[in-house]
Amino acid sequence: MFLYIWGLTKTINYIIMENFLNLMYFFGNTPAGDDLVGITFWIGTMAMMAASAFFFLSMGSVDGKWKTSLLVSGLITFIAAVHYMYMRDAHAEGDSTTVFRYVDWILTVPLMCVEFYLILKAAGATTKHLRDLVVLSTIMLVTGYVGEAGLGNASLWGLFSGLAYFAIVYMIKFGELAKLAASAGGAVQSAHNTLVLFVIIGWAIYPVGYMIGTGDGMWYSFMTGLVAAENMDFIYNVGDSINKIGFGLVVYNLAVSK
Repeated sequence: MFLYIWGLTKTINYIIMENFLNLMYFFGNTPAGDDLVGITFWIGTMAMMAASAFFFLSMGSVDGKWKTSLLVSGLITFIAAVHYMYMRDAHAEGDSTTVFRYVDWILTVPLMCVEFYLILKAAGATTKHLRDLVVLSTIMLVTGYVGEAGLGNASLWGLFSGLAYFAIVYMIKFGELAKLAASAGGAVQSAHNTLVLFVIIGWAIYPVGYMIGTGDGMWYSFMTGLVAAENMDFIYNVGDSINKIGFGLVVYNLAVSK
């Protein structure tokens, strides 16, 4: 028994020390002052870590029906913060961040769509609405990755991605979910409308980044003349921080207002 406890203690100490050293490396390996993209990776990571802590700790102070919504908000920013660590290192080493970026999005964007279902569940939103939102957001991201990763014609796959995006917009702005929000009224409708604005305005930054990154040889190649392709990560970083944290704050505001 003594040898078992001794061995378990040594193993735990090793794991703690290994992760402590990794954490020290992460915080010590700060970007250069003139690396604007690296700085936005750094700020984005810290901001989303802080947002995750805030959302998770706030769960105990809201009504039970909103706890899941806040949990999802915290998961969105936490997942993004972890991926930003990897993307920051990839950027520092001159590697592409595209794969990490889409792995992050394939997890967080459907969760952002889930928020619409959660806040409208009491108003009559069904699992069919949830399924449609998740499927459409997944199609939007998978087709976007095919185009941006160079696995297919960027213009064609970008079109498929855009169609899925507009289907989501229709559902939440003009379709059944919009009608459910109107019937709920009050703070629920206000929160829903604000999230819709995030999707329409805030998410518009992603196709801009897509067009910049895939513009060579495409009809929209003028985009690369307006903004350099190497600044695509900067555009995505700003968009991610605003949209993901903003989504959560809207949900939090709804939760504490009820």
